[in-house]
Amino acid sequence: MKVFSMFDGVGGFIVGLNNSDAEFYKTIYSNQFEPSKKAQDAFEVGVYQFPNMEHINTDVGLIPNEKFDEMHTKGVDMIVGGFPCQDYSVARSKKHEMGIEGKKGVLFWEIIRAVNHIQPKYLILENVDRLLKSPSKQRGRDFAIMLAAFNELNYSVEWRVINAAEYGRAQRRRRVFFFVYRNDTGWGKYVDSTFENDTPLENLFEIDEYKYDSYIFEDGLFAKQFPIQQLPYKNRHSFGELSNDVVEISDNFTGKIWNTGIMRHGKYYTIDTIPTMEEEPIPLKDILVPEETVPENYYITGEKLEKFMYLRGPKKIERTSVDGHKYLYAEGGMSPYDSLDLPGRTMLTSEGSINRSTHLLYINDRYRLITPIEAERLQDFPDDWTKYKKTSTEEIVEVSDRMRMFFMGNALVTGIVKRIGDELKKIDKKYK
Repeated sequence: MKVFSMFDGVGGFIVGLNNSDAEFYKTIYSNQFEPSKKAQDAFEVGVYQFPNMEHINTDVGLIPNEKFDEMHTKGVDMIVGGFPCQDYSVARSKKHEMGIEGKKGVLFWEIIRAVNHIQPKYLILENVDRLLKSPSKQRGRDFAIMLAAFNELNYSVEWRVINAAEYGRAQRRRRVFFFVYRNDTGWGKYVDSTFENDTPLENLFEIDEYKYDSYIFEDGLFAKQFPIQQLPYKNRHSFGELSNDVVEISDNFTGKIWNTGIMRHGKYYTIDTIPTMEEEPIPLKDILVPEETVPENYYITGEKLEKFMYLRGPKKIERTSVDGHKYLYAEGGMSPYDSLDLPGRTMLTSEGSINRSTHLLYINDRYRLITPIEAERLQDFPDDWTKYKKTSTEEIVEVSDRMRMFFMGNALVTGIVKRIGDELKKIDKKYK
């Protein structure tokens, strides 16, 4: 299966798919461009790690349609990507959240443009789970627009919010994954034909919306690899039909979008689900490097340690809004350091700096930060994956530790991608 990796970062999707089956999945194109930075470090890491594919270091909006047509001609079967999520992220305040209208949120439409030209059989996409509730003033609108856009191109969408630690990985990282497939694929035809009386799926909602339960709980890609309890959590479920007019959805969408669901032929069924909790996560202590190999500058003392303790402790701070209103901001306390017996918390791009979200370890009566290798392990990357890059002048140079941490805060847990790849390979081989 030939793959195009959009918004590639440092190749997380490629790593996951290669770990699934490097012979079956062949990534032949990647695109990585950081518009806010002169240095293109992530792109150069990709060039170093994957010398045998075409790397495109261009703003995706400037990639010509002819390039996507070339990918179609070359037989690209799948697009993968963790498309930019800043406009949906909890790192942005609700007041400044812009959703699909935001500067980076609109890059979703570049995926749709690529799909329109490449016409892949499948897409695997990833984003922050807050996307399902974006924007704050019209919950679910952005996701509904995305579903409608895929529907217009004759694709279906299966989605699931996956917390990596709940499926045996080392980080409590919640992300929504999309499995998007063209309706005329073997899998699309199979889904249509497996319901009672050969009823087309587009009519099933009118008969019994719960016909979808077997797909969500047992038969779908995510159900096979990421098992869930067999009843909606707190009986939360919802059915909806999407307008054919994206502007109409943008202006008037109302509805519930839960953490699991499927959209077929413009209609969707969504359920709030919880994992079966049968897989033990990897604790932090199991991904640590030997303590004697940790550089001294990773240990925290003095004023820096005091700052960490303040940030992680409870506090009440008087603040002033832009209109001059004074209010009291309260923040609860958290553990003074991270438990080695639990999986890591979600890494952010600020990992390693002095802030509340940074991991702080307490080992042998000393406090320290996690190292770049430990950050890579939290995301299931090979050790030192981001240590080197290849520049435009063909030089192999080391990447700064700060940038390596930034990469991992932006990355995804490749072990989750591996499992998605495992199931998709079965689907593609069985349903030609």
